[in-house]
Order: sequence, then C-alpha cells, then structure tokens
Amino acid sequence: MSGGGARAAYQVGLLRWLARTHPGLHVPIVTGVSAGAINAAYLASHVEDFRTRVESLAQLWSRLTADQVFRVDSLSLLRNVIRLGLKLVSGGTMTAHRSHAAVDTKPLWGLLERELGARGEELPGIEANLAKGALKAVAITTSSYSTGQSITWVQGSGISQWERAHRRSINVRVGVRHVMASAALPIFFPATEIDGQWYGDGGMRLTAPLSPAVHLGANRILAISTRYARSRAEADQPAVTGYPPPAQIIGNLFNAVFLDLFDADALTMERMNRLTDQLPPELRAEFRPIRLVVLRPSRDLGKLANEYEARLPGAFRFMTRGLGTRETRSNDLLSLLMFQPDYLTRLIDLGEADAEARRNEIEALLEGTQPRLTQSVGYPAPV
Repeated sequence: MSGGGARAAYQVGLLRWLARTHPGLHVPIVTGVSAGAINAAYLASHVEDFRTRVESLAQLWSRLTADQVFRVDSLSLLRNVIRLGLKLVSGGTMTAHRSHAAVDTKPLWGLLERELGARGEELPGIEANLAKGALKAVAITTSSYSTGQSITWVQGSGISQWERAHRRSINVRVGVRHVMASAALPIFFPATEIDGQWYGDGGMRLTAPLSPAVHLGANRILAISTRYARSRAEADQPAVTGYPPPAQIIGNLFNAVFLDLFDADALTMERMNRLTDQLPPELRAEFRPIRLVVLRPSRDLGKLANEYEARLPGAFRFMTRGLGTRETRSNDLLSLLMFQPDYLTRLIDLGEADAEARRNEIEALLEGTQPRLTQSVGYPAPV
C-alpha cells in the first residue's frame, strides 16, 4: 500500500470490497509505506479474521478527524509556524525550543498505540499472527534523514535481510515508532527517532516500492496506489491560473517523490514480464513470474478535496489557505491533509466501487490465473 496521507482511506475501500467478497482471505505478506504503513500495520497487528479486521479499520478511518492526527488549536499551530520562521530569519542561530515540523502529531501517536494494541515498543498482535501462521511477514518502509537510505523494517518468519543501492532491510519487532516514522510527511509532520537516527516518510527514497513484497517471496501482488491516472486531455489542462502558489508546487513535489516511483516500478515489472515471456524457462535463471494488479482511484482526489475544504478546522484552514489551496483546481496537497470524516468516507466508498469495477482482474489474481489486461511479471528473485 502506497502513501498519500488522508488518501490512504481509499485503500480501505478496496480492502473492504475484498473482505466482503472474500471474508476468509489469507494475506500472508503485507507491506506499506507512508500512510499505507498505517493500514499495513493495522492488518498485521489485529488477530481477528480478515473481514473483521478490515471492517474495524474502515470504521476507524470513517470517524477520523484532524485533531486525532495533529494538534489543530490556534496556539499550537501558531507556535510551530513562528518557531520555524524564527529559525529561518535568524540564520539558524535561534535553536532553543525550535519546532521540528508545521504540526504536532502526538495525537496520532496516541491513536496508533490504542488502535494497534501496542505494548511498550512492540505490537504483540503481529507476533501472534506469525505464530499461528496467519501472517508470513509485514514490512514498513522509512527514509533515514541521517544517512539518506531507504530502510524497510521487517517482522516475519524465516525472513532474510536484503540490500540494494541506497536501500536495505532490517529485521525488527515492528512498533508504533516505525509506523510513525514511515508516515512522517516532510515539513508538515515531524521525523521520528529510531536507534539514534531520524526517519521520515518512507516514500522519499524508495526507488522500487514493490520490491519489499518481492524480497519477502510474493508471487502475486495486489498494489494499491492513491494517485489518479489523468488522461492526456486532463493532464494538459492547467490546474492554476497565473503563477503557481506554494500549495500547487508542494502537491506536485509530493506526487513526484511519493507516487511517481510507484508507477515507474510497476512499468518496470511489466517490461520484465515481456522480456521473460520471450525466454525459454531454462534461460530465465533467477527471474520468476510475479502477477501484478495495480489499483488506483478513478477520480481525481485533489479535485474531490476542494469540495470539503471549508469544513477543515479554522486555524488549520487559515494556514493552508495561506499556501494557496484555494487557487488550484486539483488540490493534491489538501487531499493529503484532509482528515475529515465525510471526505474519508467518500474515499472509502470510491475505493469499494473501483474494486468492483476491476472485479475480473482481482478475482483472476486471487485464483492464481492470468489477470485480464494484466501480465505476469518477470522480476529477479531475492539474492
């Protein structure tokens, strides 16, 4: 499951469709990055059957409000902004009591501790699922601000660590700290300290978002993106008139950093599939077929967010409008931060409807047959 802040509610709609049509579905490998890490950790740490887990996750998202994610009171927001500003205008000399981000995410930390059943630094539900064979592995990816590497934290049974250029895995007992680090949206959410280093949103340096599932042994992957695929005509239509405001620039930047690589990795898998298909089995060496279905929103979630902008908490709405969120027609930045129950419920419903529209492909993937319009993918086996 990819990132996208509040957009991750869309993933829950797809999961809800799966749970409704396949209530006893066994999902042995779960991976997530950024906000997708929250959904992955939830599925991995709850011990109920699949349908019950997904339904409780959907209830959580449908009730979620901004004040459960970060402090929205005027004093807290003003204090953080002033401290960030003083740091900038003082040339770095004012370091006392400096703010690490635009908002304080302590409410989210507390929420995850409760909802994931945390016990100290661990999530005992993951170990329980591993012990009874309901789970093979869960992987949460973060980006190290300290070293510049992409680190995937893995808890699983018989899992070997891997290392590639600028990215590697570490076997741990996954906890709330790892989930908070993965979901730490740059600038807006503060980084999280793990073993003396600081980690932020996992999408920043993850050049191959599908690779954790591959390294963990997946032969079939259902990947859920939160990026709307615009048509050529839509892509050519300007989202702003005149010079782009900061909100437009930041939204484009976040899409490029967090979601474009997801699409590029899927394309690479499709190309490797075509290459593998042309080789006889005895010449495929370490390459193995991996079936892939990528699901994504059928509507522009940025445009959808504009409909709910007026319902944001007053102080936070004032701050985002200062970035120009009312000047763009496709508000990707706002869609990341729109933790409003009505908007989130709309995304859940959209995800469920989109899954139904792709029923044939999903069913073929689950049955292990060749999905229509989706090819088997040749991908190097983990070394």
